[in-house]
Amino acid sequence: METEIPIRTILLFGKLPFDITYSLVTQWVVMAIIIIILIVLSKRLYKIPKCGQSAAEIFYESISKVIVNNLGEEYIGFVSFFGTMAIYILFMNLTGLFGIKPPTADYNVALGLALISFLVIQFYAIKRVGVKGYFAGYVKPLWVLTPINIMERFVFPVSLSLRLFGNMLAASIIVDLSYSALGKLSWFMEMGIPVILHTYFDLFDGVLQMVIFVMLSMINLKIIAEH
Repeated sequence: METEIPIRTILLFGKLPFDITYSLVTQWVVMAIIIIILIVLSKRLYKIPKCGQSAAEIFYESISKVIVNNLGEEYIGFVSFFGTMAIYILFMNLTGLFGIKPPTADYNVALGLALISFLVIQFYAIKRVGVKGYFAGYVKPLWVLTPINIMERFVFPVSLSLRLFGNMLAASIIVDLSYSALGKLSWFMEMGIPVILHTYFDLFDGVLQMVIFVMLSMINLKIIAEH
């Protein structure tokens, strides 16, 4: 798996190396954009919402309905978590529309997102059923299945991250190759055909991979918490 070349490496506390990569910088920019949008939308709230407020409320209601319909009313508190995750992953996936490689095409980013989802799910399960009930889930329905249950539990973040990473990396490579090939034919060719590719790989696939990531996290949350 190819490692991204860092822009700069700094030493934390004078000892620990910390790489600043293009993916990391892009994430900072995405976070800044999201924060600015949220500040603008929340600065003035109206009883009769306008365009931006209406879009935010529709998004909130949509996430709420998905959680209630798939998990149940008791999971409504996860609206903020899954809503934030959905927006963050979507914005990163859509950076390809602006000629920027999506951060999610970097496995470190995809794995980090998957680990966050994994840890939230495990901590919630412990909070809900207790430590004893949580570890009891590893021996159900038969104690002989314990190794399989353990492997299944900890393989989840790996499969979740590889799915997001693999699809976004493949999309990025295909778009880059198309630009390279079309550029050798004519500069004019680069003006039309890539639009179709960006629409599918960056827009459609970007939204699709976000939905899959969030839905799989939701399903795993319910399975682990109610085992």
